[in-house]
Amino acid sequence: MTAPHTPFSRRVIDSPLGPIAIDATVRGICSISFGVRPAREDVPPTNLADAAPILDHTARELAEYFAGTRRDFTIPLDATGTDFQHRVWRELVRIPMGETISYQELARRCGDINASRAVGAANGANPIAIVVPCHRVLAKDGTLHGYAGGLDKKRALLDHEFAVTGAVLGASR
Repeated sequence: MTAPHTPFSRRVIDSPLGPIAIDATVRGICSISFGVRPAREDVPPTNLADAAPILDHTARELAEYFAGTRRDFTIPLDATGTDFQHRVWRELVRIPMGETISYQELARRCGDINASRAVGAANGANPIAIVVPCHRVLAKDGTLHGYAGGLDKKRALLDHEFAVTGAVLGASR
């Protein structure tokens, strides 16, 4: 968990879905987001030379993901969040590429079948797009629901993953 004022470095890369901003501390990635949004207001980005290898690693793995040659990430993470959010995010990372689950199933995996709304909120607060694959969570009826990057990006990520794995939407658990 990152302290609120931990300095970070940013790199913007091109992707098939447009620019992606990657923020890293010296410990790991603290944010991956679509587009070039303003830097965190609580601390200005710095040029952390020690974060450069993490940014390089992340850019390489994201390029491999979009090329269809990477299904799992090995990037060190350093996201800020509550203990509950981190529990939800750890479960998200366990969803294999090409599979989807419902918010209710995510709540069950987090230990409380009745916590669908809470896991939905934690899912929505995920600061690390793609690598922490919150896009793999669907409404109970299998429809796309909520995504900070926009439903068009969620659909594009799922279409990409289904093409890479040969899976089809509707084969979710």
